[in-house]
Amino acid sequence: MKQAFPRVGIGYDVHKFALKRKLVVGGVTIPYKQGLLGHSDADVLLHALCDALLGAGALGDIGKHFPDTQMKYKNISSVKFLASVGKLLKEHSFRIINVDSTLILQEPKIAKYIPAMQKNIAKVLNIKPNQVSIKATTNEGIGFIGRGEGCAALAIATIVQSVK
Repeated sequence: MKQAFPRVGIGYDVHKFALKRKLVVGGVTIPYKQGLLGHSDADVLLHALCDALLGAGALGDIGKHFPDTQMKYKNISSVKFLASVGKLLKEHSFRIINVDSTLILQEPKIAKYIPAMQKNIAKVLNIKPNQVSIKATTNEGIGFIGRGEGCAALAIATIVQSVK
């Protein structure tokens, strides 16, 4: 019997804040004076998670699968990106062990939204909420994030491929 080895991928995404946009993070709309600027809904957390999962499977990156040059992705929910990535992993016989992420933003405070984000991500990826870790931190007032000009997300994913 062949042994399955874990595979790990990392993801990073960053978006600047913009007026007249909804702030969507982890598939949750958060009340705030600004949203994130991007071709899609600019969900920084889901973009980082997509890249981490795609990287773990050596399946490219979010730009390869969902290029911002295609109008069909204009203002689309990034939940659809994550669902497509989950389906792609399954097609390649990968199973998600866990995902871990860190949101980096000065404001708004988002701790109370994290359980809903975990639930969204787990549902879309067909995993349990305890397989989804989301943390948040500020940038201590330093740089563009510290000045409230944008936010970033880091993610790591562990997957395993079924072997026959």
